[in-house]
Amino acid sequence: MAKSMIIRFIVFVLCVFISACSGPKLEPLAASAEIMAFGDSLTYGKGASDGGDYPAVLAELTGLRVSNAGVSGETTSQGLNRLGELLVRETPDLLILLEGGNDFLRNQATAKTKANLAQMIELAQAKSIPVVLIAVPQKGIFLSSAALYSELAETYDVMLIEEALTDLLKTRSMKSDTIHLNDAGYRALAETIYQRLEKAGAI
Repeated sequence: MAKSMIIRFIVFVLCVFISACSGPKLEPLAASAEIMAFGDSLTYGKGASDGGDYPAVLAELTGLRVSNAGVSGETTSQGLNRLGELLVRETPDLLILLEGGNDFLRNQATAKTKANLAQMIELAQAKSIPVVLIAVPQKGIFLSSAALYSELAETYDVMLIEEALTDLLKTRSMKSDTIHLNDAGYRALAETIYQRLEKAGAI
């Protein structure tokens, strides 16, 4: 009896672990679907050559329309206002959210950054738009993704790409300067997003 209960417990733990690792599933995107890539200079593509930004590369990889809604220098407070206006006019089939770096660079309160990002996710979810959240590293001697992204992903049950950007920004050959990627870096980011979307069933 005890052995049977132990086996059932192990099976349960494994199921929970596998479920947690796999992350949220996404509905398949139609051939006519539009992905909105929203964020700051890392979405805009600062440091990339023409067509080297990650939304352009992701469009190439997926064969889907990927709009580049990136604005250099934007904070999450500014992004929240802009996204609200954009989503009044547009309803993309998927939103990729990559923002927060300028908040960290300007030493803005982490709680405010988290609250702004939470409201952005809520704006999308209110229109039934799935969200993919990309974690940004905080300032520090050793770069690491800010914990608020995993907390938001868990709270709102959205897909999180947690270490990809941080790892790329640790790699000198992938950067155009200290805080931006180059063509190779943006392509690597787009490839990671593509692989995650494929794994989640979106493409």
